[in-house]
Amino acid sequence: MTEREGLRLDTVNDDLKLYQFRDGLTFGTDALLLSAYVKADPSARAVEFGGGTGIVSFLLAVRNKVGTVLSVEAQPEYAALIERNIALNGLSDRVRAICGDLREKGAVPGENYDLVVTNPPYLQVDRGFPNRSDKKNEARREFRGGISDFCRAAGEKLRTGGRFVCVYLPDRLPDLFSAMREAKIEVKRMTAVSADPGAKPSLVLVEGRRGGAPGMKLTRPLFLYANEKHDAPSCDMQFILDTGNFPIGFGDGTDPKEKGKTR
Repeated sequence: MTEREGLRLDTVNDDLKLYQFRDGLTFGTDALLLSAYVKADPSARAVEFGGGTGIVSFLLAVRNKVGTVLSVEAQPEYAALIERNIALNGLSDRVRAICGDLREKGAVPGENYDLVVTNPPYLQVDRGFPNRSDKKNEARREFRGGISDFCRAAGEKLRTGGRFVCVYLPDRLPDLFSAMREAKIEVKRMTAVSADPGAKPSLVLVEGRRGGAPGMKLTRPLFLYANEKHDAPSCDMQFILDTGNFPIGFGDGTDPKEKGKTR
């Protein structure tokens, strides 16, 4: 049945089962790091913008980083896939999926959320070479809204003091920071991610706070691999793989010396 539907079934982190489109974007490092970057608050009401397969929402739920998650996805086929994966993993009491376009008023029900988390499309519509797969092309490019739309929606849905956590590209940081401030979300913490100590950053993880005071903590960089051979994960990355959290020193509040500095 899954072959005819163009799906594959994988077992990923935390023994989660995941249906994924063969011609679509699949679970990768950016989603894993995004879920690990979220500070745990087991009572938090969270919403994910751009749910994809639902994996980020699932990781937040099974790791008790939040209480409940609403996963919002604009592509109907992916919204249906999230619902299917929710049932597959028995998470209907923790995760809910809806199909909605963030640019439309009322697309996201509720308000005063404690957390908005997102792995938004990285590329502008007219930049770079398009993917052969329509699903990948739409997921990677801003066909259904850009970073300003994601931040605006986050600003509208977060309570004062609520957190916004996203993964993005380094070269688009000016767009992200501008959109966050416009939405009254102040950048509080950022981590650059590189493949190895000799490589340039390829991703950034950013945390903001709705209504927060100016002041950002730039953490030490995260290297995915210990060396340029990429034959073993770095110590920090191994910690993330083992625990689903960032190690002490990345401003997540686990280090007593950092207490209060990222608020």
